[in-house]
Formats: sequence, C-alpha cells, structure tokens
Amino acid sequence: MESLIQTIAVAALPVIFAITLHEAAHGYAARYFGDPTAWQMGRISLNPVRHIDLVGTIIIPAAILLFSGGTFLFGYAKPVPVDFTRLRNPKKDMFWVALAGPGANLFMAFCWAAMLKLAWLLPSNIFTVPLSEMSKIGIVVNCVLMVLNLLPLPPLDGGRIAVSLLPHRLAWKFAKIEPWGFPILLLLLFTGILSTIMNPLVILSARAIEAIFGLY
Repeated sequence: MESLIQTIAVAALPVIFAITLHEAAHGYAARYFGDPTAWQMGRISLNPVRHIDLVGTIIIPAAILLFSGGTFLFGYAKPVPVDFTRLRNPKKDMFWVALAGPGANLFMAFCWAAMLKLAWLLPSNIFTVPLSEMSKIGIVVNCVLMVLNLLPLPPLDGGRIAVSLLPHRLAWKFAKIEPWGFPILLLLLFTGILSTIMNPLVILSARAIEAIFGLY
C-alpha cells in the first residue's frame, strides 16, 4: 500500500499536466483558427486548475493507479468547448484543432525525457531520484494519452481527425458514431482489446523518445 501511495504521489504532477494541457492545446488551436469560444470562457490557460475535473482528473486516475498496481492509467479533464462552425474552414481546421491535444502530449513526453536525462546527468541527491521516477511516468503517461486520443473513434481526437480527412459524405456518416464512441471505448477497455491495440504503440512511442535522448 505504501508503495502505491508513493506511486500516486510521484505520478500526480505528470498526470495532471498531461490531461489538462492536452485540453488547453485544443483551446489555443481553436482560437488560432477562428473560434474564440474557449477564450471567451476563460479556458485558454496553461493553469491546470482551470481544466481539472475532480472525478476525471483526480479520483479516476488515482483509483485506477491504485487498483492496477500502477500499471494502467485513464482519466480526463473538463473538455474545452470548441464550436467547429466558427472555424474559418471548419472541415480543414478541425484536423489541426484535434491534433493539438495529442501534439501537446508528444511535446510533454519530450520535455519529461529531457528532465529524465538531466536527472541522470546530475549528481545523485534527494531530488534526482524522485525527478527520475516522475519523468519516467511523465513519458509513459503522455504516450498513453497521445496514442489513446489518436484512435480513430469519435469523439476522440483521432475520430475528429478522420472526419476532417474523409470525403464529406463518408465524414458525415462516420461522425454519426460519436454518441456511441464512449460506450465502445469502455467495451474495448474492459474486454482487453484496447490494451492489446495500445500497448505496442505506447511502447514503440516511449522507446523512440528514449532513444532520441539516449535513455538506455
């Protein structure tokens, strides 16, 4: 139990930033492409507090980390409101707004890899060990969220990316899956299919980032 509590304590910062800055990135991208909805609601911010959902950002991730022994993570933040009809070119710009979230996770994974490299280069002390463990979690968490959100299933970012790329008629039909997207995701999660799909991609992503920074 003590080790699990320590895992949750070390994972808290990487998890909160991974989930909340993912949402903030959507808001920044939406404003850039013409939709000020999130900005008008005060949701375009790097302050994680503005994006934290008590259940999705704190309780659910902590419970999953606890009951999975620190081997799995799932969570969400308050969705940033995006009115795609207000984008200058809705179908085309949807691609970039959707991609901004996973892109933010990729960027954070690189940042945590840099922090891990720094922790390894510095003389060992009371700060380098927790920084090293936090950075390892940060890399994995961001790779998990990046891969998860790139799955081509509405309302995940990958689903919206697919809608933006498909021809209009197919895009309209594919978008109709969205109300069933979350139940489908839960079904894939509890049947183990989701982990079968994601695990190789997450491992490949994390190993590639570690290789870039020489983390062996």
